[in-house]
Amino acid sequence: MNDAQMDTVEGGNAAFDASTVRAFQDRLDAAITSDDMLTEMRALEEAKNAISARQARLAVAAHHRQRQLDIPRGINRATTARKVGSDIALARRSSPHLGSRLLGLAHAVVEEVPHTCQALTAGVIGERDATELVAATACLSREDRASVDAAIADELGTVSHRRLVAAARAAAYEVDPQAATARRARAESERRVSLRPAPDCMTWLTALLPVKDGVACYAALTTEADATATADHPRGQVMADTLVQRVTGRDSADGIDVHVNLLMPIDTLTGDTPAEIPGYGPIPADLVRAWATDPSKVVQVRRLFAHPGTGDLVGMESTSRCYTGLLADFIALRDRTCRTPYCDAPIRHTDHITAHTEGGATTERNAQGLCERCNYTKEHPDVSVTGTAGGTTTTTGTLRMTSRPPSPPGLPPPTRSHVERTLVDLTWQHSLRRPRR
Repeated sequence: MNDAQMDTVEGGNAAFDASTVRAFQDRLDAAITSDDMLTEMRALEEAKNAISARQARLAVAAHHRQRQLDIPRGINRATTARKVGSDIALARRSSPHLGSRLLGLAHAVVEEVPHTCQALTAGVIGERDATELVAATACLSREDRASVDAAIADELGTVSHRRLVAAARAAAYEVDPQAATARRARAESERRVSLRPAPDCMTWLTALLPVKDGVACYAALTTEADATATADHPRGQVMADTLVQRVTGRDSADGIDVHVNLLMPIDTLTGDTPAEIPGYGPIPADLVRAWATDPSKVVQVRRLFAHPGTGDLVGMESTSRCYTGLLADFIALRDRTCRTPYCDAPIRHTDHITAHTEGGATTERNAQGLCERCNYTKEHPDVSVTGTAGGTTTTTGTLRMTSRPPSPPGLPPPTRSHVERTLVDLTWQHSLRRPRR
């Protein structure tokens, strides 16, 4: 645990507290002397799974305690659950969205599926198994979910993950066929397409489709590949190229205009310093130069200026109470994703760090980009967010974690010094007042 993370967890007086866990963790660093390494590996795997069960019970207990605190204050159940989900995320160094999923999983495992809970506690199944089993029975009532849990009890810890989940789905359908049908219809209404970065300047374009549509799309691509693939243009390439051509309506994607927000220092155009596309990540300098010089593409570049010595993006301010227009765009490009620790959700809200009602100014230094969920969560009275744009600290219970904006490409991280940042702002404002020649 290092100073940069700035998180603290205080152990209680329980027999099994944080200090006990850390003492056990320290013993794991000991040299390997056992001759039966596989037996130790099995024991560690079972301990890891049992720890997942302990985490689930802790999550449920934390939720019940927070609910008891929130009821007298008139805080509704949804707000309490969102706050506890975010607490779990901080404790487990994961995204708030995952924290809420883990809280829901914990309640289901601890309170609704006793056989699965016992198997997880014994270490014979893992958190992944428990998650898939809960998901397979999500459409059922509490009583029917318990029936499925009993029906697959003999499978727990004795079959593969895929067979276990298949058994749970089959049992779920047998218990309530109508619920399974309704779930399938609801899933079809949630069809979508997503994009995420892949290594080497590639992307994963993913479509979640009804099975008949997905199979039809894949069959069309494989048919084209069977007819035209060669040694120099293998099946995978043919399928990918055909997908692009048919979706874009062009023979080649090379003619598609490029419209991006590009964060890049001047060195990108003259050297090897990478640039960055918000929402995707870093891209090499040679690719940026190819985009900028290719006459067949229209490249719209929004440049952000950075102080060369500190890596701070130059600030903007507004007299409005709300962040709008270019100032909101600036903050979104600076933070890139939600500023809550471990949350990488897209920015939906631009919010004051020090609230406007408490005298906080509508400036870049008092702004942070947040997803919708995290913006609402920080309004809970037991959550505190302090700091500036250079570093915000989230405190909830005994957990404390600091978040900072990512470094601009090719530059050092933004300064943490208030004095140095003030000098940067003054220098920038002075440059704006200079007469232009």
